[in-house]
Amino acid sequence: MSIKLEMLRAFSVTAAQGTLAGAAAALGRTPSAVSMMLAQFEKEVGGALFETDRKSRLTPLGQLVLEESHRATDAFDKSTDAIRRHVMSTAGIVRIAAVPSATVALLPDVIEAFRATHPDVRIEISDVDSATVRARVQRDEADIGIVSARPDAPLEGERIRSDDLGIVCAENGPIHMAHLDTQGASDWGLLSLEPLIANPLCELVDHPIINELRFSSTLEARNTTAILSFVRRGLGASILPFDAVRNQPDRVEFFVPAHSESQRELRKIKYEKEMLRGPIIAFWKLLDR
Repeated sequence: MSIKLEMLRAFSVTAAQGTLAGAAAALGRTPSAVSMMLAQFEKEVGGALFETDRKSRLTPLGQLVLEESHRATDAFDKSTDAIRRHVMSTAGIVRIAAVPSATVALLPDVIEAFRATHPDVRIEISDVDSATVRARVQRDEADIGIVSARPDAPLEGERIRSDDLGIVCAENGPIHMAHLDTQGASDWGLLSLEPLIANPLCELVDHPIINELRFSSTLEARNTTAILSFVRRGLGASILPFDAVRNQPDRVEFFVPAHSESQRELRKIKYEKEMLRGPIIAFWKLLDR
């Protein structure tokens, strides 16, 4: 028996389309070419696969062969995808999904170091929230993910760094002035003096006032640059890690409330079953710098 993959594809597509003309159009072949291939396939398997010449109904043998055809073509497609990913990883692409604060505070230094040894590798960065980072890694839409987590959260991936969470507010605004008045004894309650610009990092602060303000907030943003822009315009205050505001322009103030132990931990993750290759391994290791 000499069954070829193109026979399986032609049969599967014909069964799905229900007509030779439809299958021919989907496969980019002529109807006569598809018909000849199906006839050869039936000869190889030793029986009729369709009940009529119109190809609209399968025989019991055809049903069985269709199931096996799907398994065979799916396995082939997965193999070719794996080969393609390997070629891309060694020849030039690293896909990163990261929380916005990491793209601001962590990735510039890593990319600069990576460029020194891999100048021709293309880097694709998407800044999204932690839940989306995890989803993209699981769907193989990203080679490496960088998420935010509380230090006491269940272990996930590998720890990169941790830093303090604090209040980011407009210079000389109500919160900033109240903070100066407390002479360093301020707490998270100062956030009630201005509208809260909610973002996923707010969930990492375990304080009653934060929970109340999150639910009543009328403005939410997930991008660090957008949050800081809103803060500068006096639209409210928010919660960010120190790394995210370290090199920001004037008119933005950041402080950690007294006695606060709230921190954000950055962790790098990858698909559990995926073996990192080539430049991806190099980028992964540089995240620990």
